[in-house]
Amino acid sequence: MQFTTHVQTLLDSLSVVTRALASRPARPILDGVLIEASGNTVTLTCSDGSMSIEASIESEIKKEGQTVVPGRLINDLIRRLPGGEVTIKLTDSNRLQVMCMSSRSNLTAMNASDYPEIPQLSGNIVEFRAQAGLLKRMIGGVVFSISTDENRQLLTGCLIEATGSEIRVVALDGFRLAYQSAEADTKLPDGTDHFSAVVPGRVMNEISRVLPDDDTECVLSFDRNRVSVRFGETVISSVLLVGEFIDYNRIIPKDFASEALLPRTEFMEAVERASLMAREGRNNLVKLHVDESALTLLSNADMGEIHEEITCGLTGKPIDIAFNAKYLTDAIRNIDEDEFVFCFNTNVSPAIIRPKDGKGYLYLVLPVRTF
Repeated sequence: MQFTTHVQTLLDSLSVVTRALASRPARPILDGVLIEASGNTVTLTCSDGSMSIEASIESEIKKEGQTVVPGRLINDLIRRLPGGEVTIKLTDSNRLQVMCMSSRSNLTAMNASDYPEIPQLSGNIVEFRAQAGLLKRMIGGVVFSISTDENRQLLTGCLIEATGSEIRVVALDGFRLAYQSAEADTKLPDGTDHFSAVVPGRVMNEISRVLPDDDTECVLSFDRNRVSVRFGETVISSVLLVGEFIDYNRIIPKDFASEALLPRTEFMEAVERASLMAREGRNNLVKLHVDESALTLLSNADMGEIHEEITCGLTGKPIDIAFNAKYLTDAIRNIDEDEFVFCFNTNVSPAIIRPKDGKGYLYLVLPVRTF
């Protein structure tokens, strides 16, 4: 195997695919990157056994072939090359030579035939398309609500739903729920008007990190067991989580006793200042008092207290309620509008944060009981 390509092109692809490497691989071969040169394309693949990332780059290929080399090592090596073109060559002694200007390196290679085959989708495949930037923002708006409790495995994933014209992503961890929806071009099996699947949280995080923030077309495909996400020359695939996700519609309140219209930036800055003191306490708590004239935030600890006041418009009853400060900032930073609506019933029932127009995004958060 021998090919030549640009250092930055190779580095960009390696930086993406090596995100699939596990910190403690189950097999030594899974600590490597599979390099396959064929035609005028070099394909790089990394996998942790359940998730895989594949990227293709156009290259000048002198000799076709394939091999496996340590993934993080070659990524770090390419990152430190001087630039320009790099030539990669597999020798007869199963060593990978990396040659760039005056730099010469040799890496011990592994047998490509030992690398596990990446399963392909089969059977009835559900497919939908969305702009990469839109999907990136949708995933970023919910992944912080994915649970890390392995005892509730389904909640360590993110629910993806599709109808004929809409895609939704939902995540919840028992204390909060985040929901995003957007119009999308979906292709469902005949006789089906709804599809849902639960994608592991780590996979959703990696998809969000590597998706470009532009209008590149992104294709999501599902069969019964796997998901594949394709954009540009990159493909991310993974097994799905098995089981029935919580019926989130039953959790979301439909009516509210109080609704406060608040300025997003001013509220965000006030919570961030209040959280400076709140995090010195035992539970990162901020207390809210909402009445007809203002919303007041208070946080206190042994080191002192912080008091903030924001003008707001209230419809309904005044309320005193408390929340984990981080749970509030996680939600507010994902609202793009200048104003948002904070909806309450009682100081022990779920509250809702949503954009002023009420479309596309919804965040539910449980208050903290205070005595």
